[in-house]
Amino acid sequence: MATITVHTILDRALMGYDLSPEEGVILLKQNDQSVIAAIRATADKLRQQQAGDTVTYVVNRNINFTNICEQHCSFCAFRRDEGETGAYWLDWTHILEKTKDALQRGATEICMQGGLNLQAKVNGKSLPYYLKLVETIKQEFPQLHLHAFSPQEVQFIAREDGLEYADVIVAFRDAGVDSMPGTAAEVLDDEVRRILCPEKINTQTWLEIVSTAHRLGLHTTSTMLSGHIETPEQQIKHLEKLRSLQKAAIHREYSARISEFILLPFVGQEAPKPLRRRVGHDQPILTDALLLTAVARIFLGNWICNHQPSWVKLGLAGATQALLWGCNDIGGTLMEEHITTMAGAQGGTNMEVETLQTAIASIGRPYQQRDTLYQTVKGR
Repeated sequence: MATITVHTILDRALMGYDLSPEEGVILLKQNDQSVIAAIRATADKLRQQQAGDTVTYVVNRNINFTNICEQHCSFCAFRRDEGETGAYWLDWTHILEKTKDALQRGATEICMQGGLNLQAKVNGKSLPYYLKLVETIKQEFPQLHLHAFSPQEVQFIAREDGLEYADVIVAFRDAGVDSMPGTAAEVLDDEVRRILCPEKINTQTWLEIVSTAHRLGLHTTSTMLSGHIETPEQQIKHLEKLRSLQKAAIHREYSARISEFILLPFVGQEAPKPLRRRVGHDQPILTDALLLTAVARIFLGNWICNHQPSWVKLGLAGATQALLWGCNDIGGTLMEEHITTMAGAQGGTNMEVETLQTAIASIGRPYQQRDTLYQTVKGR
C-alpha cells in the first residue's frame, strides 16, 4: 500500500502539482530501495524539466573576515572568543589581497560572512564597519558580485545600532552588496533551534529579514543544515517555509527572490561532545543526504529551480552523485573554506574549475560557468 501511495505522489509531482507537507514526509520516511530509486528518478526528471541538463558552477571566493563571535552555536567549531588561540580578524589589507587574488584566478563573486564580533565597529557603531567592508572591495573591484552578510548579521547590526532590518539592508544594497546568503537558517523550527543555536535569530526573524531583502531588491539564497537532531517532519516544515517565502515574493511581484537551495549536511567531528553523542555520527550519511536532496527537488522545484549540493560537506564524489538526485549546480570553487573545514569536513577547502568540470563530465552531463544569479558566464 505504501508503494502505491508513493507512486501516486510521484506521478502527481511529475504532472506539476506541488507536494503537500504530508506527502513530503511520506517520501522522506521511505527505506525500500526500489521506492527510493523511484524517488531519485522522479527528482532527476523534474530537474531536467525545471533546470535542464547543463550543470552549472560559479568561480567564487569565500572571505570569512573574522571568527570572533558572541554566540555559542552547539555545532560550530569555527567561532572563537577574542584573545583565544586561533581567533582572527582580517584587516583591510588582507581583505584586499584576498579579493585581488580571487579576481586574478577568474572569480566573479566574493562571498563574505563572519562571526558576530562585538568589537567590529567604527565610532562605536556596527553598520559603518560592515559598510567599510563592502566599500573596501567594491571601490577597487566594482565588477565583482558581492554576496554578503546573512540574516543573522543583519539582525546583529540592527540590534547593536538600534536600527530596523530594512535600514541595514538598504544601506548594504546602496553600498554595493549584490545579494544575501540565506545562511543561519539551520532548520527553520524553533524547537530545533533552541538546542542547536539558542542564541541565533528565531524562525520568524529569519523569514522576516529574507522577505525584507526581497522587497528591497536583494536576491537571496536558501539553505538547510540537515542530518543532526531534526525529524523528517521538521525538515519538511523547513522546506514548506522556503516555498511559501518564494511564492510570496513572486505573488507580490518583488524583483528579487530566492535564487537557489543548498543542502548542508551536518559535519560534527569537532562539535561539542553532547551534540556529537546525540547525533551519533561525525560525517554526513550520504544516503540520507541524497534522499533529502531528491525530496527537496520534488517539493521546491516548481518555485526554486536551482539546487546545489555541498562538495565541502559531502566530498566531490558525494556532490557528483547529488547531481543524479535532483541537483543542477555543483557550487563554487570557494578558494578557501574555513567554517565547515574547522568542523572536521573532509571535502577540502578549494576546488579548481577543471576538477569541477571533470566531475560533471563523469556523469555525462554538459557544464557551464554561471554568475551568482545563474546568468551564463562566457569563456569557460
